[in-house]
Amino acid sequence: MPQINAPRNTPVNAISPETLVNCIRVLTMDAVQKAHSGHPGMPMGMADVAYVLFSKFLKFNPNHPTWADRDRFILSAGHGSLLLYILNYLTGYKGITLEEIKHFRQWGYHTAGHPEMNHELGIETTTGPLGQGLANAVGFALAEKMLKADFGEKLVNHKTYVLVGDGCVAEGLSQEAISFAGHLALNNLIVLWDDNRITIDGSTDLSTSDDQCKRFEACGWFAQCIDGHDHKQIEAALTAAQHSQKPSLIACKTIIGFGSPHKAGTASCHGSPLGEEEVALTRAQLKWDAPAFEIPSPLLEEWRRMGRRHEGLYQEWIHRLETTDPEIQKNFRDRLEGNFSSSWKQPLEKAIKEIISEGYAEATRVLSQKILDIIAPCLPELVGGSADLTSSTNTKAKSMQSITRDNFKGRYIHYGIREHAMAGIMNGIALHGGFIPYGGTFLVFSDYARPSMRLSALMKQRVIYVMTHDSIGLGEDGPTHQPIEHLASLRAIPHMHVFRPADLVETAESWILALSMKNTPSVLALTRQKIPLVRRDSKENLTARGAYILKPAPGKRQVTLIATGSEVHIALKAQDLLNNENISACVVSMPCQELFDTQPKEYQEEVLGSVLRVAIEAAHPMSWYKYVGLEGLIVGLESFGASAPYEELYKNFGLTAENIVKRIKEKLT
Repeated sequence: MPQINAPRNTPVNAISPETLVNCIRVLTMDAVQKAHSGHPGMPMGMADVAYVLFSKFLKFNPNHPTWADRDRFILSAGHGSLLLYILNYLTGYKGITLEEIKHFRQWGYHTAGHPEMNHELGIETTTGPLGQGLANAVGFALAEKMLKADFGEKLVNHKTYVLVGDGCVAEGLSQEAISFAGHLALNNLIVLWDDNRITIDGSTDLSTSDDQCKRFEACGWFAQCIDGHDHKQIEAALTAAQHSQKPSLIACKTIIGFGSPHKAGTASCHGSPLGEEEVALTRAQLKWDAPAFEIPSPLLEEWRRMGRRHEGLYQEWIHRLETTDPEIQKNFRDRLEGNFSSSWKQPLEKAIKEIISEGYAEATRVLSQKILDIIAPCLPELVGGSADLTSSTNTKAKSMQSITRDNFKGRYIHYGIREHAMAGIMNGIALHGGFIPYGGTFLVFSDYARPSMRLSALMKQRVIYVMTHDSIGLGEDGPTHQPIEHLASLRAIPHMHVFRPADLVETAESWILALSMKNTPSVLALTRQKIPLVRRDSKENLTARGAYILKPAPGKRQVTLIATGSEVHIALKAQDLLNNENISACVVSMPCQELFDTQPKEYQEEVLGSVLRVAIEAAHPMSWYKYVGLEGLIVGLESFGASAPYEELYKNFGLTAENIVKRIKEKLT
């Protein structure tokens, strides 16, 4: 262990780096002990690395925490959240006070058990599920490259640092993310790996024998292995990483719980308080005689000085921004604030009218691309992509160039067969600012992306998921590719909008809403098979209401048929058959349940009516009971699909107008 100096009454010129580092360790012990909960081991072990990074490399300004050209520091090993909170308190972020540290993991405080995104507090992203922060960091680094290509390095020139743990590099998501980053040679990305060889179960020897440095090198990274408690080695490694032409991994050999006489280097300090007795022994080991939660003034002032050290750089950057061409300056500010031009709306409205006049049947995935072809040239912040399904998801607009390591002016990302990383990277792009990311895959593969999709919603980020092949309507590929429970699963995520449009008009309306909602991720569930145009009026965005009466009942309403997507035209056919049987039915299209749930109760009752309600969707019925009630009827799927032409599947699974009418008549008698 390095030599530890006593902190109390220490003159400023006698303060050692080790003493400053120990500010992190003692606050960690105190906060976890007071909360009776937390993970003290990682902050105590990585304190040396964090100190060198924050004191000599990281470009940040706590007085201006949202500075667009700040370096990003991401704590992927979110269980060690106290490291981030303590660093931000010590360096002077106004929102992270000593009271916040004292109330770690308590209701109403920002110091949650795992970091929750708040840029004002220096928390760049929400982390905790291991590997997510690493994938986000790749997105941050990619966004910096793209923004720099647009505005130049005088306004955009920063790096992304991410601290990962053994769990982060073990998760499969990490392989997707590092492979992608290496392929694009994102040399503005530096990963600091807390190589303490301890997980909850004990030594990593229990479950892994990987050589992580060779693994990263195989993916095109520059890898270094150092002693994570040797400040000279840490500084030398970070210096080398600044000049690499590849993304960098610095494997920092550390002792978890560093300073604890009996628990350092063991799993017992991974996720539990040290205990009062061990805390006292650790304070003695560190030669720290200040009371709990007290950082002597000379030490705190030295940390605050570190927080102020880039004030000059910040002012220089502000001057460069304010002396930039006014149009470029406005464009830059608008991009970062998420404000975009509406110049695409008029050509889109014109195109919709033309397609309506033609009135031909088409898959909503194809209609989605027609919409992208119109809006993409007008939205430079729109960044598309796909997990190796570009031609199937129809996600590449004609005007979009592919992003490569030599062309970051492109606007289309080939994520490869990496659905989970795609979603995590898109979160990072959105969090960085300057772009609206969307990415495509099949709806059934939302299973691979769902953890990151959940975090999109938790962080309230404008990320758009284009998910095609949305039902058994994809046909012959069979049940492995036919989503059944996926719509219900995604609708269960709070703050997520799931759109399942029925035709061109609803597809356009869904895109408009997804682009306009700054604080909400969206899913666009689109068909593979062609479906007919069901709506010819595009004057009002009815999708914004979530559901609306598409075709009223011809007489006094007896039945309300509620459908989404490819089943809406089936509901219209069923309405005609019912009318022939003197049963007056109304057809309601419900492209977005979440938006309908926000409508006034009077509107909801008007749309649904107080009659027999019948929900029709080629998916699991779980999300429909709240609309039809126990007395209603749901025509859906509670089994997996099958491999056959989609027309046969719809017939055999009872998703036909004739079968719907039959079941309604049985219900009414």
